[in-house]
Amino acid sequence: ALAGQRPDIVLIEGPPEADGLVGLAAEEDMRPPVALLGYVPGEPELAAFWPFAVFSPEWQAIRYALAADIPVRFCDLPAAHQLAMPPHADADGPRERTDPVAQLAAAAGYDDPERWWEDVVEHVPGTAVFGALAEAIAALRAGAGEDDPRDAVREAHMRKTLRRAVREGFERIAVVCGAWHVPALLDLPSAAADDRLLRGLPKVKAALTWVPWTYGRLSYSSGYGAGIRSPGWYDHLFASPGQPVERWLARAAAVLREEGIPASPAHVIESVRLAAALAALRGRPLAGLEEVTEAARAVLCEGSDLLVELIQRKMVLGERLGAVSPATPMVPLQRDLQEQQRHLRLWAEAEPRDYDLDLRKPTDLGRSRLLHRLALLDVGWGTPRQGRVRNVGTFRESWQLTWRPELDLALIEAGMWGSTVVAAATQRATSVAAAAGALDQLTALTERCLLADLGDALPAVLTAVRDRAALDTDVTHLMAALPALVRAARYGDVRGTDPARLGEVAAEMITRICAGLPAAVASLDDAAEQDMRDRVDAVHAAAGLLADDASRDRWLGTLSRLASRCPPLLSGRLTRLLLDAGRITADEAGLRMSRALSAAAPAPAAASWAEGFLAGSGVLLLHDDALLALADGWLAGLTADAFTAVLPALRRTFGGFAAPERRAIGQQAARLDGSGRRAASAGPGPGEDLDDERAALASTAVALILEAVAS
Repeated sequence: ALAGQRPDIVLIEGPPEADGLVGLAAEEDMRPPVALLGYVPGEPELAAFWPFAVFSPEWQAIRYALAADIPVRFCDLPAAHQLAMPPHADADGPRERTDPVAQLAAAAGYDDPERWWEDVVEHVPGTAVFGALAEAIAALRAGAGEDDPRDAVREAHMRKTLRRAVREGFERIAVVCGAWHVPALLDLPSAAADDRLLRGLPKVKAALTWVPWTYGRLSYSSGYGAGIRSPGWYDHLFASPGQPVERWLARAAAVLREEGIPASPAHVIESVRLAAALAALRGRPLAGLEEVTEAARAVLCEGSDLLVELIQRKMVLGERLGAVSPATPMVPLQRDLQEQQRHLRLWAEAEPRDYDLDLRKPTDLGRSRLLHRLALLDVGWGTPRQGRVRNVGTFRESWQLTWRPELDLALIEAGMWGSTVVAAATQRATSVAAAAGALDQLTALTERCLLADLGDALPAVLTAVRDRAALDTDVTHLMAALPALVRAARYGDVRGTDPARLGEVAAEMITRICAGLPAAVASLDDAAEQDMRDRVDAVHAAAGLLADDASRDRWLGTLSRLASRCPPLLSGRLTRLLLDAGRITADEAGLRMSRALSAAAPAPAAASWAEGFLAGSGVLLLHDDALLALADGWLAGLTADAFTAVLPALRRTFGGFAAPERRAIGQQAARLDGSGRRAASAGPGPGEDLDDERAALASTAVALILEAVAS
């Protein structure tokens, strides 16, 4: 249409502030899909995107005008006004926008607007369809009643731009806009009426730039209201004017073969024939996406919906990420990130990519620090994952990286903290530390600063931790905050950070926890008792991890004093922790268990004690016949009602054991007679049928494994 009209200026629906950026579309490095990003500096909620794919009419019009060396301008309402206006609202509240294509498709008997558009517009040669569409839209607008006030001011500005082009002497003016606006531009009201509509509009200070976009964000599922469900299909049609169905199904077969699914040329040939037959039966001029999908399902995928979904994800949506020119206006933070991406060989990609990092390697350590710094800036490029390689110790991390268009906006907003990633993350961490109200938030921030190697932020964060810990009188807050701080103190040296200051703060917190714990464990209900048990476990693990013998002794001494003076669940748990730490012997643990599970103890209290003592692992019952006999005798002596009452606690306890542990406990218990004695017909006990030669082989192998892990 543009080649036939040979316009001397092209006006395009879009924000006029981007006129100075249009020339970048001719750069070789500019690869669609891309989007114009309009934003208000300092207010991230005020932002909007104007996306363009390679097949977008607006993009093709821009490229045509630049190639023909004719002026090209945007004519929509400026972004400064659009970002200041509430979206699609009037005095009566939000308005539901009309979808004219859906209405026209429904009138023609189609249930799919995209299929109607493809049949009636895309497959019809020539430009006569423009006039027919304009007439149809005019009829729809006439029957729609009052116009949306937002559309009214947008169209007033389009007409104002059109009048200005006429005054400047342009005669052949091409306007590329949505079909809904065509009637408003063909029938021009007075300029004074448009000026009245545009007078007094709210305004903000807006900035615009180009950013990469993805085809996934062009789909309806992404929330972009003017999107299309199948951008990959339309990109294929645009790039393959000859034999599009054959080429599409050949690509689908290639996708299946990449996943190990057999798909031969014969499959492709039969799929093409089936797609053509379906189109003929339905009276369509050419096979569309629906026909090729059904043909692929029947022939290539042999009826498998899972394989069809694979083709849909890989081809119909197509996770393609565009690229912008280096000359595009960027904040310094964006340019610093691009430089680090090149240095660390971390490429922005739309499809998720997994990285298993070995922190002993400089490149992987740099990658880890960069991703943690970006996370502090709320730029969620990477997500920590469970890696394909089992993480042993602290030398491995696993991430999944997915670049999304809105991350560019997040980078722009994060630019307020600094011009480089490390400077911005340091300043952001310092600001968060000053504003944080909860102690556990501060200790978690300390750990994040270490992971991100933000040594300059640590003094301010640690000062905030000390001040907040000194004022916090709630022991549960201290217990919740301690583990993250101890992890940071223990593993800071892995990343080349001096953890001494962290250890001092952690030791102070353990002292305060020990002082306040007796009062904190008194008068707890069931839910609070479960929470306190989890907190005690976390603090116990942290005290063992911290390289401070005095703090660990202080903690274990506190547990020893409390074990007999706290609720049953906690009493059982503290007894188990003291046994594991070597503070009490197995005989002492058996004596305490005998008292807790005696006939004089209420069944629910006894079950709670057993749950606390056994939670997490049943190894004790396997290796201590006395404890197993006590538990077995207690269970055998319960009445039916008492057993029903304690069953939930028992299920929680034994359900937490590993399956091999449960099986072995059952085999051991089967050898008991319910009174704590081994049954007469029982087989050999543990160790009685030991084969010394086989045991020697196993012990040698275990020793070698432990030696390898230690090294």
